[in-house]
Amino acid sequence: MRSLHRRRWLLTAAVLIPALITGLVMVRGAHGSAPRLPYVPATDDQLLAELPLGVRHQTASVRALASTRLDIALPLAQFHIAQARSTGDLRQLGYAEAVLQPWLQQAPVPASVRVLTATIEQSRHDFGTALEQLDLALQTDPDNVQAWLTRATVLRVLGRYDQAQQACAHLAAQADSVVTGLCEQSLRGLTGHLREAYEAVQGLPQQGLGIELRAWRYSELGEMAVRLGQDGAAEHWWREGLQLKPDDFFVRAAYADLLLRQRRAAEAQALLSGHESMEPMLLRIVLAEQILGNRRDANDRALLASAFQVEEQRGEAVHRREQARFLLDVERAPAASLVAAQQNWQVQREPEDVLVLVRAAQAAGQPEAAAPALEFVRQRGLEDARLDALQKASP
Repeated sequence: MRSLHRRRWLLTAAVLIPALITGLVMVRGAHGSAPRLPYVPATDDQLLAELPLGVRHQTASVRALASTRLDIALPLAQFHIAQARSTGDLRQLGYAEAVLQPWLQQAPVPASVRVLTATIEQSRHDFGTALEQLDLALQTDPDNVQAWLTRATVLRVLGRYDQAQQACAHLAAQADSVVTGLCEQSLRGLTGHLREAYEAVQGLPQQGLGIELRAWRYSELGEMAVRLGQDGAAEHWWREGLQLKPDDFFVRAAYADLLLRQRRAAEAQALLSGHESMEPMLLRIVLAEQILGNRRDANDRALLASAFQVEEQRGEAVHRREQARFLLDVERAPAASLVAAQQNWQVQREPEDVLVLVRAAQAAGQPEAAAPALEFVRQRGLEDARLDALQKASP
């Protein structure tokens, strides 16, 4: 089963910005990985994996050239990162890492190599290592746009909004004004200025924007609209985004969540059809099946439980947020859900992470367990209509 990169911001910084610049973004657990026995196929003809077309045609000579030519290594690593994004197959990050490894032994290490290495680490949610790589890259190339945007991205996910805004400010002199505007207004929308930021992003000039920037804008508008309690507007923005980028799995998952909240389970199921191999998508499919009383629910539920168990055995936290939701809404195990939600809160601090922690704490009869998240919300001025509804419904 494959995983899903949950933040479009991460993907924008990781994959999209190189294209924007030339034309003008699964977790490694904090506790390490548990030892695992090697898997031995039952027969010699057993199919172990189906590789993407681009990987099948990658020859040893190309890999050898990548170790000596940076102009080959960087696009090849970006290709693998893009494959990880579009397929959810985290093995692609390992392939990208292998391409860059010889260049990490150079002195000095090219800033572009460090930025892509940071991209890989942030995709695994090893945010500390990602920031270290970005700091080193910026020491040698202080005007590196991708490094600043990636840094802003990582800091945003960590909830360090002031520092993220400082990183956005560094983009102004180098990046397209729309990139800078999206970076800055997305953060203002998380720090007490949601409505103003929403209107500012709506007002950003659209003429001449490429597909990637337009899709990023739609994604941000959809997120802001949901937090404003404007689900109809959010649905409009996300539909527009998926028209441009059908493989944007973050938008697809967020849209599915909106449909599930409105009990439009059949529409959510149709939206997610064909994406069952990704745990976050399968979770939402199971939730839709529960609403519909679908008999497939038991099989998909078992498959999802097995995927989360494998992550636990590896000591990973790739999908702690989704695991918390699974334990709460599918398994009806609020105490276990609260543990997963608290572990997730130690890794990332986005609005959805607040929501799942508050819900789990309430369901477990331990509302005080969500106090750190609620204090975070108060200090940052984070506005979210979904959280307001949760707190009003709490006894």
